[in-house]
Amino acid sequence: MLGNRRSLKLPVTIASLLFVLLTLISPLTPTSAEPNQSVTTIAAAQLQLFESESSAQKHCPNDTVVWLNTATGIWHEKGMRWYGRTRQGAYVCRSEAMAAGDRDTRNGQ
Repeated sequence: MLGNRRSLKLPVTIASLLFVLLTLISPLTPTSAEPNQSVTTIAAAQLQLFESESSAQKHCPNDTVVWLNTATGIWHEKGMRWYGRTRQGAYVCRSEAMAAGDRDTRNGQ
């Protein structure tokens, strides 16, 4: 009797796994109703990286220019310890950095 219960659970488990996998994969493929939405979202999240503070300020004259540590995704404002000094980084517009998912420093450096 115990052997029959195990054989019944196996197909249910496989079916459950297939359902979960298909559910996870399906949001990654765009639907035909909105084919360009994912492309627009990706393009909007891209940052313009600048080597100089003045170039960044010309790109976004009404926004604050910050130094983005590109390795960590943390930005530093002018006057802070790491502004323009991390090994990997660039000057960016703060609003674009926020839109891309980057954040400000939490320790004020």
